[in-house]
Amino acid sequence: MRGIAFVGFKKSGKTTTIEAVARVLKERGYRVAIAKSMHVDFDREGSDTWRFSKVADAVLVRANDTDAFLFNAKDINALFSMVSADFLLLEGFKSVQHVPRIICARNEEDVRELNDGLAVAVSGVIASAGADGVEGLPVIDATKEPEKLADLVETGAFMLPNIDCGLCGFECAEMARMIVRGEKTTKDCVVLSQKPKVTVRIDGQVLPMKDWVQELVEKTIKGMLSAMKGYREGRKIEIVIRED
Repeated sequence: MRGIAFVGFKKSGKTTTIEAVARVLKERGYRVAIAKSMHVDFDREGSDTWRFSKVADAVLVRANDTDAFLFNAKDINALFSMVSADFLLLEGFKSVQHVPRIICARNEEDVRELNDGLAVAVSGVIASAGADGVEGLPVIDATKEPEKLADLVETGAFMLPNIDCGLCGFECAEMARMIVRGEKTTKDCVVLSQKPKVTVRIDGQVLPMKDWVQELVEKTIKGMLSAMKGYREGRKIEIVIRED
C-alpha cells in the first residue's frame, strides 16, 4: 500500500483536493482509502456508542447512511493496518513522517511553515492564484488539473514501515525525506526490499518486524514445537490463529 498525506490549515482546500485525486485514482482502477485526522472527539461523551466503548474492545455501528467500526488503535501503524487498498490518502496527520505530503495552502506563508522536507507539491486555495511554484515545489490546482496531481500521487506516493529498525542506517523519517529528494528509493528500505525470514499477517496485512523480533519469534516457535511428538525440521512452518 502506498500513502501520501494532504496537510494544511483550516479552509486550505484539503478535502476538495483529496476528493479530486481520489476520483481520478478510482477511475484508473485503483482501490483508494482515505483517513481523516480530526481535532475533535468523534464519539461524544455520554452517547450510546461512547458508553459501549467503555466496556467493549470495539463497537460496530449500523446507520441509515453508512456503517462504522469504532476502536482505539494503539498507534498509527495499528490504525493503518486496518486498511487494504492500493493508495491511502491522509487528510491531516501532520505528525506522520514516513509518507510524502502535498501541502494544501492558503498562501506562501503556509507552505513555508508546513514544508519540512516531505512535500512533493502544493495545492489547495493557493493554486487558484495562478502561481507555478512555491519554495521550489510545483503548484497544481486540483480543481482544474486533477489528473496531473493524481499522476504525481501515482508515481510519488510511498509508505515506509515506520518502525525505525535502523537497518538502512537511518530512521524512517529521514529515509522518507531522502526518497522525496531523489537520493534514495523504497528499495533502499531493508524491511520493504528484503524477503523476511518470518512473516506475520493479520487479516492479510503484513506486520512489519525488526530482525531481532523475527529471530525471537522463530526461536520461540521452533523451541516449543521441537518438544512435541511428530515435530520435524521443515523449510516452511505455517501457524494460523483464528479469532472466530
